[in-house]
Amino acid sequence: MNKIVRINMADLTSSTEPVPAEWIGLAGRALTSTIVAKEVPPTCHALGASNKLVFSPGLLTGTSAANSGRLSAGAKSPLTGGIKECNAGGTAARMLAKLGILALIVEGLPKEDKWYSIHIAKDAITISEETELIGKGNYCLVNHVQARFGKPVGIMSVGPAGEMKMLSANISVVDPDVHIRSLGRGGLGAVMGSKKIKFISIDDAGTPPVMPKDPVKFKAAARIFAKTLLDHPVSGQALPTYGTNVLVNILNEAGGLPTRNFSSGQYAAHDKISGETMHATIVARGGQPSHGCHPGCQIQCSQIYNDKEGKYLTSGFEYETIWGFGANCCIEDLDDIAQADHIMDDIGVDSIETPVMFGVAMEAGILPFGDGKGVVRMLRDDIGKGTPLGRILGGGAGQLGRIYGMTRVPVVKNQGIPAYDPRSVKGIGVTYAMTTMGADHTSGYAIATNILNVGGHVNPLSKEGQIDLARNLQIATAAIDSTGMCLFIAFPALDIPECLSSLIDMINAHYAINLTGDDVTALGKSVLKIEHQFNLDAGLSKEHDRLPEFFSKEALPPHNAIWDFTPEELDTFWNF
Repeated sequence: MNKIVRINMADLTSSTEPVPAEWIGLAGRALTSTIVAKEVPPTCHALGASNKLVFSPGLLTGTSAANSGRLSAGAKSPLTGGIKECNAGGTAARMLAKLGILALIVEGLPKEDKWYSIHIAKDAITISEETELIGKGNYCLVNHVQARFGKPVGIMSVGPAGEMKMLSANISVVDPDVHIRSLGRGGLGAVMGSKKIKFISIDDAGTPPVMPKDPVKFKAAARIFAKTLLDHPVSGQALPTYGTNVLVNILNEAGGLPTRNFSSGQYAAHDKISGETMHATIVARGGQPSHGCHPGCQIQCSQIYNDKEGKYLTSGFEYETIWGFGANCCIEDLDDIAQADHIMDDIGVDSIETPVMFGVAMEAGILPFGDGKGVVRMLRDDIGKGTPLGRILGGGAGQLGRIYGMTRVPVVKNQGIPAYDPRSVKGIGVTYAMTTMGADHTSGYAIATNILNVGGHVNPLSKEGQIDLARNLQIATAAIDSTGMCLFIAFPALDIPECLSSLIDMINAHYAINLTGDDVTALGKSVLKIEHQFNLDAGLSKEHDRLPEFFSKEALPPHNAIWDFTPEELDTFWNF
Protein backbone atom coordinates (compact mmCIF):
# COMPACT_ATOMS: atom_id res chain seq x y z
CA MET A 1 0.00 0.00 0.00
CA ASN A 2 1.75 3.07 -1.25
CA LYS A 3 -0.73 5.91 -1.55
CA ILE A 4 -3.24 8.09 0.24
CA VAL A 5 -6.48 8.93 -1.56
CA ARG A 6 -8.45 12.03 -0.63
CA ILE A 7 -12.06 12.72 -1.59
CA ASN A 8 -13.03 16.38 -1.22
CA MET A 9 -16.80 16.63 -1.10
CA ALA A 10 -16.68 20.45 -1.10
CA ASP A 11 -15.56 20.59 -4.73
CA LEU A 12 -16.26 16.95 -5.66
CA THR A 13 -12.66 16.15 -6.52
CA SER A 14 -10.24 13.39 -5.67
CA SER A 15 -6.47 13.35 -5.34
CA THR A 16 -3.73 10.82 -4.73
CA GLU A 17 -0.67 11.45 -2.56
CA PRO A 18 2.38 9.44 -1.59
CA VAL A 19 2.39 8.18 1.99
CA PRO A 20 4.06 10.84 4.19
CA ALA A 21 7.21 9.71 5.95
CA GLU A 22 5.62 10.04 9.39
CA TRP A 23 2.81 7.63 8.39
CA ILE A 24 5.03 4.87 7.06
CA GLY A 25 4.64 1.78 9.22
CA LEU A 26 1.12 2.75 10.30
CA ALA A 27 -2.13 1.21 9.12
CA GLY A 28 -5.59 0.34 10.41
CA ARG A 29 -6.44 1.98 13.72
CA ALA A 30 -2.95 3.42 14.18
CA LEU A 31 -3.35 5.34 10.93
CA THR A 32 -7.00 6.38 11.24
CA SER A 33 -6.40 7.77 14.73
CA THR A 34 -3.15 9.48 13.66
CA ILE A 35 -4.87 11.18 10.72
CA VAL A 36 -7.91 12.23 12.74
CA ALA A 37 -5.70 13.60 15.53
CA LYS A 38 -3.58 15.55 13.04
CA GLU A 39 -6.22 16.85 10.64
CA VAL A 40 -9.50 17.14 12.57
CA PRO A 41 -9.92 20.02 15.06
CA PRO A 42 -10.89 18.28 18.32
CA THR A 43 -13.59 20.83 19.15
CA CYS A 44 -15.20 20.81 15.70
CA HIS A 45 -18.79 19.73 15.16
CA ALA A 46 -18.66 16.06 14.28
CA LEU A 47 -21.26 16.54 11.54
CA GLY A 48 -19.68 19.70 10.17
CA ALA A 49 -17.23 20.42 7.40
CA SER A 50 -14.09 20.07 9.54
CA ASN A 51 -14.58 16.43 10.47
CA LYS A 52 -13.00 13.79 8.27
CA LEU A 53 -13.92 10.17 7.69
CA VAL A 54 -10.88 7.92 7.29
CA PHE A 55 -10.74 4.29 6.11
CA SER A 56 -7.60 2.19 6.34
CA PRO A 57 -6.81 -1.50 5.83
CA GLY A 58 -4.43 -3.08 8.32
CA LEU A 59 -0.73 -3.86 7.96
CA LEU A 60 -1.45 -7.41 6.79
CA THR A 61 -4.76 -6.84 5.01
CA GLY A 62 -4.74 -8.24 1.49
CA THR A 63 -2.15 -10.89 2.28
CA SER A 64 -2.78 -14.61 2.62
CA ALA A 65 -2.55 -14.39 6.43
CA ALA A 66 -5.55 -15.97 8.15
CA ASN A 67 -8.11 -13.55 9.59
CA SER A 68 -6.40 -10.45 8.20
CA GLY A 69 -9.35 -8.89 6.39
CA ARG A 70 -10.45 -6.16 8.76
CA LEU A 71 -11.03 -2.53 7.80
CA SER A 72 -10.70 0.40 10.22
CA ALA A 73 -12.78 3.55 9.99
CA GLY A 74 -12.10 6.66 12.05
CA ALA A 75 -13.49 10.14 12.66
CA LYS A 76 -14.59 12.39 15.48
CA SER A 77 -17.65 10.63 16.90
CA PRO A 78 -20.95 12.54 16.95
CA LEU A 79 -22.10 10.14 19.70
CA THR A 80 -19.19 10.41 22.16
CA GLY A 81 -17.68 13.73 21.15
CA GLY A 82 -14.25 12.10 21.10
CA ILE A 83 -12.12 10.16 18.66
CA LYS A 84 -13.52 6.99 17.14
CA GLU A 85 -12.19 3.88 15.44
CA CYS A 86 -14.31 0.90 14.59
CA ASN A 87 -13.56 -2.01 12.32
CA ALA A 88 -15.37 -4.65 10.33
CA GLY A 89 -14.84 -7.55 7.97
CA GLY A 90 -16.25 -7.70 4.47
CA THR A 91 -14.49 -7.29 1.15
CA ALA A 92 -13.67 -3.57 1.12
CA ALA A 93 -10.46 -3.81 3.16
CA ARG A 94 -8.86 -6.40 0.89
CA MET A 95 -9.85 -4.48 -2.24
CA LEU A 96 -8.41 -1.21 -0.94
CA ALA A 97 -5.17 -3.01 -0.10
CA LYS A 98 -4.95 -4.53 -3.57
CA LEU A 99 -5.45 -1.06 -5.04
CA GLY A 100 -2.47 0.12 -2.97
CA ILE A 101 -4.59 2.51 -0.88
CA LEU A 102 -3.24 2.81 2.64
CA ALA A 103 -5.86 5.37 3.63
CA LEU A 104 -8.99 6.83 2.08
CA ILE A 105 -9.73 10.26 3.56
CA VAL A 106 -13.14 11.85 2.95
CA GLU A 107 -13.31 15.54 3.82
CA GLY A 108 -15.56 18.57 3.42
CA LEU A 109 -19.29 18.91 2.78
CA PRO A 110 -21.02 19.31 -0.60
CA LYS A 111 -22.14 22.79 -1.57
CA GLU A 112 -25.44 21.53 -3.03
CA ASP A 113 -28.18 19.53 -1.36
CA LYS A 114 -27.49 16.44 -3.43
CA TRP A 115 -26.45 12.89 -2.63
CA TYR A 116 -23.46 11.16 -4.15
CA SER A 117 -21.82 7.82 -4.71
CA ILE A 118 -18.10 7.23 -5.09
CA HIS A 119 -16.54 4.50 -7.21
CA ILE A 120 -12.90 3.57 -6.75
CA ALA A 121 -11.16 1.47 -9.39
CA LYS A 122 -7.60 0.83 -10.54
CA ASP A 123 -7.34 3.79 -12.89
CA ALA A 124 -10.08 6.16 -11.80
CA ILE A 125 -12.11 7.57 -8.94
CA THR A 126 -15.60 8.71 -9.92
CA ILE A 127 -17.90 10.91 -7.84
CA SER A 128 -21.46 10.77 -9.17
CA GLU A 129 -24.77 12.24 -8.11
CA GLU A 130 -26.93 9.45 -6.65
CA THR A 131 -30.70 9.59 -6.95
CA GLU A 132 -31.88 6.00 -7.44
CA LEU A 133 -30.92 4.60 -4.03
CA ILE A 134 -31.61 7.50 -1.68
CA GLY A 135 -33.94 6.37 1.10
CA LYS A 136 -33.28 2.72 0.36
CA GLY A 137 -32.11 0.17 2.89
CA ASN A 138 -28.77 -1.57 2.70
CA TYR A 139 -30.09 -4.87 1.35
CA CYS A 140 -31.78 -3.17 -1.59
CA LEU A 141 -28.73 -0.99 -2.15
CA VAL A 142 -26.26 -3.86 -2.23
CA ASN A 143 -28.31 -5.78 -4.80
CA HIS A 144 -28.73 -2.72 -7.01
CA VAL A 145 -25.07 -1.72 -6.87
CA GLN A 146 -23.86 -5.22 -7.71
CA ALA A 147 -26.29 -5.28 -10.64
CA ARG A 148 -25.23 -1.80 -11.74
CA PHE A 149 -21.62 -2.90 -12.12
CA GLY A 150 -22.45 -6.39 -13.31
CA LYS A 151 -19.97 -8.03 -10.95
CA PRO A 152 -19.06 -8.22 -7.25
CA VAL A 153 -17.65 -4.97 -5.90
CA GLY A 154 -16.77 -3.86 -2.41
CA ILE A 155 -19.44 -1.62 -0.90
CA MET A 156 -19.52 0.71 2.10
CA SER A 157 -22.91 2.33 2.54
CA VAL A 158 -25.34 4.05 4.86
CA GLY A 159 -28.98 3.16 5.36
CA PRO A 160 -31.82 5.60 6.09
CA ALA A 161 -30.47 6.19 9.63
CA GLY A 162 -27.20 7.49 8.20
CA GLU A 163 -29.03 9.69 5.73
CA MET A 164 -30.92 11.19 8.69
CA LYS A 165 -27.65 11.56 10.64
CA MET A 166 -28.89 9.60 13.64
CA LEU A 167 -26.22 9.19 16.32
CA SER A 168 -26.58 5.40 16.30
CA ALA A 169 -26.10 5.17 12.52
CA ASN A 170 -23.37 2.86 11.28
CA ILE A 171 -21.56 2.20 8.00
CA SER A 172 -22.42 -1.10 6.36
CA VAL A 173 -19.84 -3.21 4.52
CA VAL A 174 -20.75 -6.05 2.17
CA ASP A 175 -19.17 -9.47 2.85
CA PRO A 176 -18.15 -12.13 0.27
CA ASP A 177 -21.67 -13.59 0.24
CA VAL A 178 -23.31 -10.16 -0.08
CA HIS A 179 -24.43 -10.04 3.54
CA ILE A 180 -24.18 -6.92 5.68
CA ARG A 181 -21.31 -6.25 8.13
CA SER A 182 -21.01 -3.09 10.16
CA LEU A 183 -18.55 -0.42 11.11
CA GLY A 184 -20.88 -0.20 14.01
CA ARG A 185 -20.17 2.06 16.91
CA GLY A 186 -19.93 5.79 17.54
CA GLY A 187 -22.25 7.11 14.84
CA LEU A 188 -19.81 7.06 11.92
CA GLY A 189 -22.77 6.45 9.60
CA ALA A 190 -23.99 9.91 10.57
CA VAL A 191 -20.59 11.35 9.59
CA MET A 192 -20.81 9.66 6.19
CA GLY A 193 -24.39 10.88 5.87
CA SER A 194 -23.36 14.43 6.72
CA LYS A 195 -21.04 14.30 3.72
CA LYS A 196 -23.97 13.21 1.53
CA ILE A 197 -22.33 9.94 0.52
CA LYS A 198 -24.82 7.10 0.10
CA PHE A 199 -22.21 4.52 -0.80
CA ILE A 200 -18.62 3.94 -1.83
CA SER A 201 -18.00 1.07 -4.25
CA ILE A 202 -14.60 -0.50 -4.86
CA ASP A 203 -13.41 -2.54 -7.85
CA ASP A 204 -9.97 -4.14 -7.60
CA ALA A 205 -10.04 -5.65 -11.11
CA GLY A 206 -6.67 -5.62 -12.84
CA THR A 207 -4.63 -5.39 -9.65
CA PRO A 208 -1.96 -7.94 -8.76
CA PRO A 209 -2.04 -9.96 -5.53
CA VAL A 210 -0.52 -8.40 -2.42
CA MET A 211 2.86 -10.12 -2.13
CA PRO A 212 5.26 -10.13 0.82
CA LYS A 213 8.85 -9.05 0.29
CA ASP A 214 10.04 -12.36 1.72
CA PRO A 215 7.43 -14.91 0.61
CA VAL A 216 9.26 -17.93 2.01
CA LYS A 217 9.47 -16.56 5.55
CA PHE A 218 5.95 -15.17 5.29
CA LYS A 219 4.49 -18.53 4.28
CA ALA A 220 6.28 -20.34 7.09
CA ALA A 221 5.07 -17.84 9.69
CA ALA A 222 1.54 -17.86 8.26
CA ARG A 223 1.31 -21.64 8.68
CA ILE A 224 2.33 -21.44 12.33
CA PHE A 225 -0.09 -18.59 12.93
CA ALA A 226 -3.02 -20.39 11.31
CA LYS A 227 -2.32 -23.52 13.35
CA THR A 228 -2.48 -21.59 16.63
CA LEU A 229 -5.96 -20.30 15.69
CA LEU A 230 -7.13 -23.88 15.18
CA ASP A 231 -5.40 -25.24 18.28
CA HIS A 232 -6.95 -22.85 20.78
CA PRO A 233 -10.26 -24.08 22.27
CA VAL A 234 -11.97 -20.69 21.91
CA SER A 235 -10.92 -19.70 18.37
CA GLY A 236 -10.69 -23.26 17.08
CA GLN A 237 -13.75 -24.87 18.67
CA ALA A 238 -16.19 -22.68 20.61
CA LEU A 239 -16.47 -19.74 18.21
CA PRO A 240 -16.77 -21.81 14.99
CA THR A 241 -19.47 -23.98 16.60
CA TYR A 242 -21.63 -21.53 18.53
CA GLY A 243 -20.42 -18.13 17.36
CA THR A 244 -19.96 -15.33 19.86
CA ASN A 245 -23.33 -16.31 21.33
CA VAL A 246 -21.55 -19.14 23.15
CA LEU A 247 -21.19 -16.51 25.89
CA VAL A 248 -24.86 -16.28 26.96
CA ASN A 249 -24.82 -19.31 29.25
CA ILE A 250 -21.26 -18.59 30.40
CA LEU A 251 -22.01 -15.02 31.48
CA ASN A 252 -25.32 -16.02 33.00
CA GLU A 253 -23.53 -18.62 35.15
CA ALA A 254 -21.00 -15.97 36.17
CA GLY A 255 -23.77 -13.56 37.20
CA GLY A 256 -22.51 -10.98 34.73
CA LEU A 257 -25.28 -11.13 32.09
CA PRO A 258 -26.97 -7.70 32.30
CA THR A 259 -30.71 -8.29 32.52
CA ARG A 260 -33.74 -5.99 32.42
CA ASN A 261 -31.79 -2.81 31.77
CA PHE A 262 -28.84 -3.81 33.99
CA SER A 263 -30.95 -4.53 37.07
CA SER A 264 -29.81 -8.17 37.48
CA GLY A 265 -26.87 -10.34 36.43
CA GLN A 266 -28.85 -13.42 35.41
CA TYR A 267 -31.71 -14.06 32.99
CA ALA A 268 -34.21 -16.84 33.72
CA ALA A 269 -34.79 -17.54 30.02
CA HIS A 270 -31.10 -17.64 29.09
CA ASP A 271 -31.40 -21.12 27.53
CA LYS A 272 -33.93 -19.83 25.00
CA ILE A 273 -31.42 -17.35 23.53
CA SER A 274 -28.17 -19.27 24.10
CA GLY A 275 -25.56 -20.18 21.53
CA GLU A 276 -26.47 -23.83 21.93
CA THR A 277 -30.12 -23.11 21.11
CA MET A 278 -29.14 -20.84 18.24
CA HIS A 279 -26.86 -23.54 16.79
CA ALA A 280 -29.59 -26.17 16.96
CA THR A 281 -32.10 -23.82 15.34
CA ILE A 282 -29.75 -22.93 12.50
CA VAL A 283 -29.00 -26.58 11.76
CA ALA A 284 -32.67 -27.59 11.88
CA ARG A 285 -33.61 -24.83 9.41
CA GLY A 286 -30.82 -25.52 6.92
CA GLY A 287 -28.73 -22.45 7.73
CA GLN A 288 -24.99 -22.24 8.24
CA PRO A 289 -23.73 -22.44 11.83
CA SER A 290 -20.22 -21.43 10.74
CA HIS A 291 -19.45 -18.71 8.21
CA GLY A 292 -16.70 -16.18 7.51
CA CYS A 293 -17.25 -12.44 7.47
CA HIS A 294 -14.30 -11.71 5.19
CA PRO A 295 -12.00 -13.52 2.74
CA GLY A 296 -9.44 -15.63 4.58
CA CYS A 297 -11.44 -15.89 7.81
CA GLN A 298 -10.41 -19.12 9.51
CA ILE A 299 -12.29 -18.78 12.80
CA GLN A 300 -15.68 -18.59 11.03
CA CYS A 301 -17.65 -17.32 14.04
CA SER A 302 -20.39 -15.84 11.87
CA GLN A 303 -23.41 -17.83 10.74
CA ILE A 304 -26.48 -17.68 8.50
CA TYR A 305 -29.75 -17.78 10.45
CA ASN A 306 -32.89 -18.72 8.55
CA ASP A 307 -36.52 -18.17 9.51
CA LYS A 308 -39.05 -20.94 10.15
CA GLU A 309 -39.61 -21.37 6.41
CA GLY A 310 -35.91 -21.84 5.80
CA LYS A 311 -35.43 -18.39 4.20
CA TYR A 312 -32.47 -16.14 5.01
CA LEU A 313 -33.11 -13.82 7.94
CA THR A 314 -29.75 -12.56 9.22
CA SER A 315 -26.02 -13.24 9.31
CA GLY A 316 -23.42 -12.38 11.89
CA PHE A 317 -25.96 -12.95 14.66
CA GLU A 318 -23.76 -11.72 17.51
CA TYR A 319 -23.81 -12.31 21.25
CA GLU A 320 -24.02 -8.60 22.02
CA THR A 321 -27.13 -8.18 19.86
CA ILE A 322 -28.82 -11.31 21.20
CA TRP A 323 -27.99 -10.31 24.77
CA GLY A 324 -29.20 -6.74 24.20
CA PHE A 325 -32.65 -7.69 22.99
CA GLY A 326 -32.74 -11.00 24.89
CA ALA A 327 -31.62 -10.63 28.49
CA ASN A 328 -31.50 -6.84 28.59
CA CYS A 329 -34.94 -6.35 27.02
CA CYS A 330 -36.30 -9.73 28.21
CA ILE A 331 -37.26 -10.92 24.70
CA GLU A 332 -37.29 -14.72 24.72
CA ASP A 333 -37.92 -15.42 21.03
CA LEU A 334 -34.73 -15.75 18.93
CA ASP A 335 -36.76 -15.17 15.77
CA ASP A 336 -37.92 -11.76 17.03
CA ILE A 337 -34.31 -10.87 17.83
CA ALA A 338 -33.14 -12.10 14.42
CA GLN A 339 -35.83 -10.04 12.71
CA ALA A 340 -34.68 -6.99 14.67
CA ASP A 341 -31.09 -7.73 13.63
CA HIS A 342 -32.16 -7.90 9.98
CA ILE A 343 -33.91 -4.53 10.20
CA MET A 344 -30.95 -2.91 11.97
CA ASP A 345 -28.66 -4.08 9.17
CA ASP A 346 -31.09 -2.72 6.60
CA ILE A 347 -31.69 0.72 8.11
CA GLY A 348 -28.07 0.97 9.29
CA VAL A 349 -28.01 1.34 13.07
CA ASP A 350 -25.56 -0.05 15.61
CA SER A 351 -26.72 -3.39 16.96
CA ILE A 352 -25.27 -2.69 20.41
CA GLU A 353 -26.34 0.92 20.92
CA THR A 354 -29.86 0.16 19.69
CA PRO A 355 -30.79 -2.71 22.06
CA VAL A 356 -29.16 -0.86 24.99
CA MET A 357 -31.40 2.08 24.07
CA PHE A 358 -34.46 -0.18 23.94
CA GLY A 359 -33.67 -1.42 27.46
CA VAL A 360 -33.85 2.18 28.66
CA ALA A 361 -36.98 2.76 26.55
CA MET A 362 -38.70 -0.19 28.18
CA GLU A 363 -37.87 1.05 31.65
CA ALA A 364 -39.22 4.45 30.59
CA GLY A 365 -42.53 2.80 29.66
CA ILE A 366 -42.30 3.45 25.92
CA LEU A 367 -43.00 -0.27 25.39
CA PRO A 368 -43.13 -3.25 27.76
CA PHE A 369 -40.18 -5.44 28.62
CA GLY A 370 -40.28 -8.57 26.48
CA ASP A 371 -42.16 -6.96 23.60
CA GLY A 372 -40.18 -8.30 20.65
CA LYS A 373 -42.89 -7.49 18.13
CA GLY A 374 -42.97 -3.92 19.42
CA VAL A 375 -39.21 -3.58 18.96
CA VAL A 376 -39.48 -4.83 15.37
CA ARG A 377 -42.31 -2.40 14.69
CA MET A 378 -40.47 0.59 16.15
CA LEU A 379 -37.27 -0.24 14.27
CA ARG A 380 -39.16 -0.46 11.00
CA ASP A 381 -41.80 2.23 11.36
CA ASP A 382 -40.20 4.78 13.70
CA ILE A 383 -36.40 4.66 13.45
CA GLY A 384 -36.39 3.47 9.84
CA LYS A 385 -38.83 6.16 8.75
CA GLY A 386 -37.54 8.94 10.98
CA THR A 387 -40.69 9.79 12.91
CA PRO A 388 -40.20 12.24 15.79
CA LEU A 389 -40.07 9.32 18.24
CA GLY A 390 -37.83 7.41 15.85
CA ARG A 391 -35.30 10.22 15.78
CA ILE A 392 -35.19 10.21 19.58
CA LEU A 393 -34.71 6.43 19.64
CA GLY A 394 -32.10 6.65 16.88
CA GLY A 395 -30.03 9.02 19.01
CA GLY A 396 -29.05 6.17 21.33
CA ALA A 397 -29.43 5.28 24.98
CA GLY A 398 -27.92 8.44 26.42
CA GLN A 399 -30.11 10.79 24.42
CA LEU A 400 -33.27 8.85 25.20
CA GLY A 401 -32.40 8.67 28.90
CA ARG A 402 -31.95 12.43 29.11
CA ILE A 403 -35.19 13.17 27.27
CA TYR A 404 -37.21 10.78 29.44
CA GLY A 405 -35.51 11.69 32.72
CA MET A 406 -34.10 8.22 33.42
CA THR A 407 -31.36 7.52 35.99
CA ARG A 408 -30.37 3.94 35.08
CA VAL A 409 -28.82 4.76 31.72
CA PRO A 410 -25.88 2.43 30.96
CA VAL A 411 -23.53 4.62 28.93
CA VAL A 412 -19.95 5.87 29.16
CA LYS A 413 -19.08 8.97 27.15
CA ASN A 414 -22.69 8.71 25.91
CA GLN A 415 -22.09 5.29 24.30
CA GLY A 416 -24.13 2.28 25.35
CA ILE A 417 -22.45 -0.31 27.59
CA PRO A 418 -22.28 -3.77 25.98
CA ALA A 419 -23.15 -7.22 27.22
CA TYR A 420 -21.11 -7.64 30.42
CA ASP A 421 -22.04 -6.09 33.74
CA PRO A 422 -19.06 -4.21 35.20
CA ARG A 423 -20.08 -4.95 38.78
CA SER A 424 -19.63 -8.70 38.34
CA VAL A 425 -16.84 -8.51 35.75
CA LYS A 426 -14.72 -5.67 37.04
CA GLY A 427 -11.96 -5.89 34.44
CA ILE A 428 -14.36 -5.06 31.63
CA GLY A 429 -15.69 -2.22 33.80
CA VAL A 430 -12.24 -0.64 33.81
CA THR A 431 -12.16 -0.98 30.03
CA TYR A 432 -15.58 0.68 29.72
CA ALA A 433 -14.49 3.57 31.91
CA MET A 434 -11.03 4.17 30.50
CA THR A 435 -11.17 3.35 26.79
CA THR A 436 -10.90 6.34 24.50
CA MET A 437 -13.83 5.00 22.50
CA GLY A 438 -16.70 5.26 24.96
CA ALA A 439 -18.06 2.03 26.46
CA ASP A 440 -16.54 -0.61 24.17
CA HIS A 441 -15.80 -4.20 25.19
CA THR A 442 -13.56 -4.77 22.18
CA SER A 443 -11.11 -2.08 23.32
CA GLY A 444 -9.75 -4.34 26.06
CA TYR A 445 -11.58 -7.64 26.27
CA ALA A 446 -11.07 -8.47 29.93
CA ILE A 447 -13.75 -11.18 29.65
CA ALA A 448 -10.97 -13.39 28.26
CA THR A 449 -9.09 -13.43 31.56
CA ASN A 450 -11.90 -12.63 34.02
CA ILE A 451 -14.33 -15.26 32.74
CA LEU A 452 -12.73 -17.56 30.14
CA ASN A 453 -9.38 -18.02 31.94
CA VAL A 454 -7.49 -17.10 28.77
CA GLY A 455 -4.10 -15.59 29.50
CA GLY A 456 -4.41 -16.62 33.16
CA HIS A 457 -7.16 -15.68 35.55
CA VAL A 458 -8.05 -12.48 37.39
CA ASN A 459 -11.00 -12.84 39.80
CA PRO A 460 -13.86 -10.91 38.15
CA LEU A 461 -15.41 -9.92 41.50
CA SER A 462 -12.20 -8.48 42.94
CA LYS A 463 -10.61 -5.13 42.20
CA GLU A 464 -7.12 -6.62 42.42
CA GLY A 465 -5.23 -6.65 39.13
CA GLN A 466 -8.08 -5.27 37.02
CA ILE A 467 -6.52 -1.93 36.06
CA ASP A 468 -3.29 -3.61 34.93
CA LEU A 469 -5.32 -6.19 33.02
CA ALA A 470 -7.47 -3.62 31.21
CA ARG A 471 -4.45 -1.43 30.44
CA ASN A 472 -2.39 -4.27 28.98
CA LEU A 473 -5.30 -5.54 26.92
CA GLN A 474 -6.08 -2.07 25.57
CA ILE A 475 -2.45 -1.60 24.52
CA ALA A 476 -2.42 -5.00 22.81
CA THR A 477 -5.79 -4.38 21.14
CA ALA A 478 -4.70 -1.03 19.70
CA ALA A 479 -1.80 -2.86 18.07
CA ILE A 480 -3.98 -5.74 16.79
CA ASP A 481 -6.47 -3.24 15.35
CA SER A 482 -3.57 -1.80 13.35
CA THR A 483 -2.64 -5.11 11.72
CA GLY A 484 -6.00 -5.77 10.07
CA MET A 485 -6.41 -8.88 12.18
CA CYS A 486 -9.66 -10.00 13.77
CA LEU A 487 -9.72 -9.33 17.51
CA PHE A 488 -10.32 -13.01 18.18
CA ILE A 489 -6.70 -13.85 17.41
CA ALA A 490 -6.15 -12.49 20.92
CA PHE A 491 -7.34 -15.77 22.43
CA PRO A 492 -4.44 -17.87 21.09
CA ALA A 493 -2.10 -14.87 21.36
CA LEU A 494 -2.67 -14.82 25.13
CA ASP A 495 -2.12 -18.56 25.58
CA ILE A 496 0.11 -19.82 22.76
CA PRO A 497 3.49 -18.01 22.46
CA GLU A 498 3.90 -18.99 18.81
CA CYS A 499 0.78 -17.02 17.85
CA LEU A 500 2.18 -13.58 18.65
CA SER A 501 5.70 -14.41 17.49
CA SER A 502 4.42 -15.69 14.14
CA LEU A 503 2.24 -12.57 13.74
CA ILE A 504 5.32 -10.40 14.17
CA ASP A 505 7.26 -12.68 11.83
CA MET A 506 4.59 -12.19 9.14
CA ILE A 507 4.79 -8.41 9.46
CA ASN A 508 8.57 -8.53 9.26
CA ALA A 509 8.54 -10.84 6.24
CA HIS A 510 5.89 -8.77 4.47
CA TYR A 511 7.72 -5.47 4.85
CA ALA A 512 11.33 -6.70 5.20
CA ILE A 513 11.69 -5.07 8.61
CA ASN A 514 12.73 -6.24 12.07
CA LEU A 515 9.99 -5.45 14.56
CA THR A 516 10.17 -6.95 18.04
CA GLY A 517 7.46 -7.58 20.59
CA ASP A 518 8.51 -4.38 22.33
CA ASP A 519 7.93 -2.45 19.10
CA VAL A 520 4.39 -3.80 18.87
CA THR A 521 3.71 -2.81 22.48
CA ALA A 522 5.13 0.64 21.81
CA LEU A 523 2.78 1.02 18.84
CA GLY A 524 -0.23 0.18 21.00
CA LYS A 525 0.82 2.67 23.66
CA SER A 526 1.37 5.37 21.07
CA VAL A 527 -2.10 4.86 19.57
CA LEU A 528 -3.79 5.11 22.98
CA LYS A 529 -1.88 8.28 23.87
CA ILE A 530 -2.77 9.94 20.57
CA GLU A 531 -6.44 9.11 21.08
CA HIS A 532 -6.42 10.19 24.72
CA GLN A 533 -4.89 13.57 23.87
CA PHE A 534 -7.50 14.16 21.17
CA ASN A 535 -10.25 13.46 23.67
CA LEU A 536 -8.75 15.82 26.23
CA ASP A 537 -8.47 18.53 23.59
CA ALA A 538 -12.09 17.83 22.59
CA GLY A 539 -13.23 18.52 26.16
CA LEU A 540 -13.48 14.98 27.53
CA SER A 541 -11.75 15.21 30.90
CA LYS A 542 -10.85 12.46 33.36
CA GLU A 543 -14.31 12.93 34.87
CA HIS A 544 -15.69 11.35 31.70
CA ASP A 545 -13.64 8.20 32.41
CA ARG A 546 -16.27 7.01 34.86
CA LEU A 547 -19.19 4.61 34.97
CA PRO A 548 -22.72 5.85 35.65
CA GLU A 549 -23.51 6.42 39.32
CA PHE A 550 -26.09 3.64 39.58
CA PHE A 551 -23.38 0.98 39.25
CA SER A 552 -21.92 2.06 42.59
CA LYS A 553 -25.32 2.53 44.26
CA GLU A 554 -27.28 -0.55 43.14
CA ALA A 555 -25.99 -3.99 44.16
CA LEU A 556 -26.27 -6.52 41.33
CA PRO A 557 -27.86 -9.91 41.99
CA PRO A 558 -26.88 -12.72 42.35
CA HIS A 559 -23.52 -11.65 43.84
CA ASN A 560 -24.81 -8.32 45.18
CA ALA A 561 -21.71 -6.80 43.63
CA ILE A 562 -21.19 -3.08 43.21
CA TRP A 563 -18.75 -0.97 41.23
CA ASP A 564 -16.23 0.12 43.86
CA PHE A 565 -13.28 1.72 42.06
CA THR A 566 -12.39 5.24 43.19
CA PRO A 567 -11.64 7.99 40.68
CA GLU A 568 -8.06 8.06 41.91
CA GLU A 569 -7.65 4.35 41.24
CA LEU A 570 -9.06 4.65 37.74
CA ASP A 571 -6.81 7.59 36.91
CA THR A 572 -3.74 5.37 37.39
CA PHE A 573 -4.71 3.62 34.16
CA TRP A 574 -2.80 6.29 32.22
CA ASN A 575 0.46 5.73 34.13
CA PHE A 576 2.45 4.39 31.21
